[in-house]
Amino acid sequence: MKQIALIVAVLSIATSSVADDKHHNEDKHHDKDRQHQEDEHSHGDHARATHRFEDAEKWSKIFDHPSRAEWQQPERIVEILTLSPGMSVADIGAGTGYFNLALANAVTESGKVFAVDIEPNLIDHMRERAVEENTPQVLAVLGAADNPKLPVPVDRILLVDTYHHIGERRAYFRRLKASLNPEGRLVTVDWKPGKLELGPSPEHKLAPGEVIAEMKEAGYALERREDMKYQYVLIFTPVKSDQ
Repeated sequence: MKQIALIVAVLSIATSSVADDKHHNEDKHHDKDRQHQEDEHSHGDHARATHRFEDAEKWSKIFDHPSRAEWQQPERIVEILTLSPGMSVADIGAGTGYFNLALANAVTESGKVFAVDIEPNLIDHMRERAVEENTPQVLAVLGAADNPKLPVPVDRILLVDTYHHIGERRAYFRRLKASLNPEGRLVTVDWKPGKLELGPSPEHKLAPGEVIAEMKEAGYALERREDMKYQYVLIFTPVKSDQ
């Protein structure tokens, strides 16, 4: 259990962040000013955790450790996505591509999996992984902190342990609606609040109610919630602009 806890703790800090880290080396005074501005202009939806990493080999040993399956339950996540052959799905914050094979198997070769991350080295890693796993339907996409840069609208969007890394989330997800088909679903998986035996510290977490409120302002409706041992899963639908 200690080994798993260590892996999860590191994973929760470094999970394929789409957060902007450009102020990493600025002084503390500027950081406080920036956070104050975010609180005023984005209702406090600043990233709860920011972390950059470039060593794909190092992080692959953590993200893809066999023990992760015990609590992450990738098969259940794919089932919740209700994927079928020919569908398109985007994994935003895909990291080393932990979910790529499972998603690819669900949509089959007639579908598409867009694995998005902001780290170029991870993109290279996922492209090599797609070749090794024989999944030509997996396309690694280099996104930006404020834009996943999906080339086409998709049927499903997945964010696993990523939502709390995103800054100015309301604006981010408003823009993201254009990349989600009208009948599509957006699924976010994140850590339950409070202190748990696994996962990040409580201050890095967002309660489900906070996520639901932010997503409502961004133009999404909660379809349902599901719970895992350490994480909660929220399934959203895009709200039509005339509603």
